[in-house]
Order: sequence, then C-alpha cells, then structure tokens
Amino acid sequence: MLSKKLEEALNAQINAELWSAYLYLSMSADCAAKGYIGMENWFHVQFQEEQDHAMKIFNYLISRGARVDLRPIDKVGKSWATPLAAFEDTLEHEQVVTKMINDLYALADKEKEYATQSMLNWFIDEQVEEEETAQKYIDALKMIGNNGFGLYQFDKELAKRTYTPLV
Repeated sequence: MLSKKLEEALNAQINAELWSAYLYLSMSADCAAKGYIGMENWFHVQFQEEQDHAMKIFNYLISRGARVDLRPIDKVGKSWATPLAAFEDTLEHEQVVTKMINDLYALADKEKEYATQSMLNWFIDEQVEEEETAQKYIDALKMIGNNGFGLYQFDKELAKRTYTPLV
C-alpha cells in the first residue's frame, strides 16, 4: 500500500503530465495556425504521449489500491514567436518535469516503495530522451537561422513522426 504522501505526489504528477499534454496541444495549434504542418504533427504526437504518461501513473495508482485525484489543469500559453522559441520552452518544460520525476523517485526511495521506484525508472529514461530530442531540435533550428528552405526541410522532417501508444 502506498503512503498518503506518495499517493499525493503521484496524483500531482498526473496533473503535471496532463498539463504537459495541454501545453503541447496548444503548441500544435499555434504551429497549425502558422502553417508549420510538420511541427503541428510533432507537438500533437507529444500531446498524445503526455496523455499516456498520465495514464501510466493513473493505472499504477489503481493497481496499488490508491485513490486517483484528478485536478483542474492550469492555463497554458497560446503562442510562440518562433519555432525556436517553442522548442526552447519545450526543453525548459521537460527539465522541470525531469526534476519532478527525480523528486518522486527520491520520495519513493525514502518511503522504501520499491515498486514505485521500478515504475519511475521508465519515466527517468523517458526524460533523458525528451530533453535530448528538444536540445537536438534547438540546435538544428539555431543552425537553420532565417533560412526558409532549411525551416521548410525541418518542418517536413517533423511531419514524419508517428504516434505509438504506450498504454
């Protein structure tokens, strides 16, 4: 049985994951409005993945006999000045999520909740990938600069991303 403190923290993480999904859906909409179809796709897939992350914790809580407490989702931004700004915000956001996951892991360790640590290992690995990908796109966009053809190619590449459900 999970401690109340860990149950509370995992419920807060569900909310954070759903907020992340909402953020990426907003980024997708912003890209669509600006004609960046590939980036719209990339952020939409990111939206779907974040929902899966929330469900992974949701299902874990239920499997452990804990209570799921869904909370309101805070407002997210609506517009980013450039694709670079959107991906810089993505990296910054993923770094915050990484800290949250690390804090959850530390709490699970303190509570000697080894099953939770095992589940969180997946999230730790996922966050390394999330940060690496965002940084890779930031670096690419900085190289592209104001080159319209480069931005077109970048956008075209991101259109290839597909969604693979996690849960």
